[in-house]
Amino acid sequence: MKPLIFHNPNCGTSRNTLAIIKASGEQPEVVEYLKNPPTRDELVDLLAKMNILPRELLRSKEAINDELGLDNPELSDDHIIDAMIAHPILINRPIVVTDKGAALCRPSERVFALLENPVSSFTKEDGETIYHDNSQ
Repeated sequence: MKPLIFHNPNCGTSRNTLAIIKASGEQPEVVEYLKNPPTRDELVDLLAKMNILPRELLRSKEAINDELGLDNPELSDDHIIDAMIAHPILINRPIVVTDKGAALCRPSERVFALLENPVSSFTKEDGETIYHDNSQ
């Protein structure tokens, strides 16, 4: 399977994750999820693949999060999913899916575990070099 990344080109973490994938010799399918958001079924499937709850994927830093009162712990998972579908900016990124699994790649080095032949090191946009322990 070709790696799939739900990407926001305006996000440094997302750009770094995409660059790590490419530096590792992969040509991923890139979905700019703000332009082409996942369907409700696709989002539910991604959550299941990542084995996380909707609230764990919620990007709570966005103003719309506060406007919608999404920090209310009594809101159901369905309510959170519906909000993310209505406002894709609320979906945290980047999400990467490969044959090895799926994960929210924050920080970007989380992508190493999803790649067949990850690079041993990568220098991020900000100049920080991160390393992959190939013994894992």
